Amino acid sequence: MENNKRDYSDFFKPQNDESNRANHNEQHDDKTEKPSYYYSYGPFKSSAGNDTGETTTASSEHGTSNVEITAPRPVRPYYGYTDRGEQMQQMPASQNPWEFNGGKKKSGSFKSYFATFLAGAVVVGSLMFASDRWNLFSDAGVLSQNNGAISSSVTKANGSGGNGGATTAALESIVRPDNISQIVNNASPAVVKINTYAKASSRSRSGTNSDIFDYFFGNGQRQQPNTGNGTQRQTLGMGSGFIFDKEGYILTNEHVINGADEIEVEVQGYSQPLKAKLLGSEYSLDLAVLKIEKQDGKDFNMLQLGSSDDISVGDWVVAIGNPYGFDHTVTVGVLSAKERPIDIRDTQGTREYKHLLQTDASINPGNSGGPLLNLQGQVIGINTAVSSQAQGIGFAIPTSTVTSVLENLKNNVKIPIPYIGVNIQDIPEEWVKELKLDNAQGTVVASVVQGSPASKADLQPYDVITEVNGTKVKNTEEFRNTIKSFKVGDKVTLTVHRSGKTLTTAVIVGDMNK
Repeated sequence: MENNKRDYSDFFKPQNDESNRANHNEQHDDKTEKPSYYYSYGPFKSSAGNDTGETTTASSEHGTSNVEITAPRPVRPYYGYTDRGEQMQQMPASQNPWEFNGGKKKSGSFKSYFATFLAGAVVVGSLMFASDRWNLFSDAGVLSQNNGAISSSVTKANGSGGNGGATTAALESIVRPDNISQIVNNASPAVVKINTYAKASSRSRSGTNSDIFDYFFGNGQRQQPNTGNGTQRQTLGMGSGFIFDKEGYILTNEHVINGADEIEVEVQGYSQPLKAKLLGSEYSLDLAVLKIEKQDGKDFNMLQLGSSDDISVGDWVVAIGNPYGFDHTVTVGVLSAKERPIDIRDTQGTREYKHLLQTDASINPGNSGGPLLNLQGQVIGINTAVSSQAQGIGFAIPTSTVTSVLENLKNNVKIPIPYIGVNIQDIPEEWVKELKLDNAQGTVVASVVQGSPASKADLQPYDVITEVNGTKVKNTEEFRNTIKSFKVGDKVTLTVHRSGKTLTTAVIVGDMNK
């Protein structure tokens, strides 16, 4: 059968439709011709010595026919190692079907290498330019987009006429606290060291207000005067302060100068200490204003008071002072908290510190009275003290407290302090039944100052004050703050529980300083 001896490649050749139809009709017309069948087989097997193909027979329901099978080309073997690591026998190089170049690398074109180098240089140079232009890989670039430029408001005096010689020294734009040295350079000339002295014949340690120093610092800051019979002055203590007016006005803490007979101030640029005069002080606020006189008509360097309300917890702050006599020591930290209250009892009474700023900038004996600065070089607080029982917990009086009384202190005008003249305390739970109360809200009167507004209003011990002008008070602290919110001379109506009865009485708010 000649038609069955076609090459396998004919099977894959496309045929047109007319040829297919012709073959189909031809097969139907020739009833006696056997149709051709194509078969597929499994793995190829050939007879020995038959490399080109062989002819075999295939059987089907239509009979037996010869089928020619062409052997595939042999696969080129790879001589190397078997999967078990055994080395296979290698053919001679002349019979090896694989072509090698003897292990020699083809030499590349110099132009190709040079073009690749230039392309890489262009890409790297572009990335370097972009990162430098927009600060893509530096903290300063990221922060500068958010913070922008910050200017300084530290005012310095140059001794010239016109506006008194005051000029504003601008600090460089900053994005993080890397300008501390510049802040210090501008602020230091206005920071002073304060030395206080007492006459040995008239002072002793017991007569000075030392309790506050013992509370905050132990026995480290104030020195005990000589108790001999001489008239020689003895060093009482030391502290810090800063000039807030070019005429020589200095702010400091009241406890720095308390009990002093003489006050001397050391100012940068002056070879000798300057005598200082105490203009005004306020015990309850722990503030004092001193005055030093100009030398040769030259204005003093000064610091500007900023707003403590504008600073946030976590902002950087700088403290400058004279701890343990180390002049102009600088410490840096952050604002840890705001609105901290502290009450300290001493020989004169109780100092009720309110709204204090808390910082982790180191404050030590001698720092008291020095400035706490923001990154614009403005004073936002007066360093007051740090507990000797803790580390990293310092306190400063905010400028919001200072500015409200500064003119009074500067002009030696007593600051009126509203009060009614009662000693009060919270109500213990076990007293509720005895005082015939429904709960422990309010404050109970422990004692009444004779001749005070409370005494004139007939307040008595064990009276329980529950309302002020019709507004309930929950505890002693709330009552004190309410009274301090009034002005001297205001009339206040108190609701009082006494022996199970409810009474009302009118009190005229008085001035504690009088």
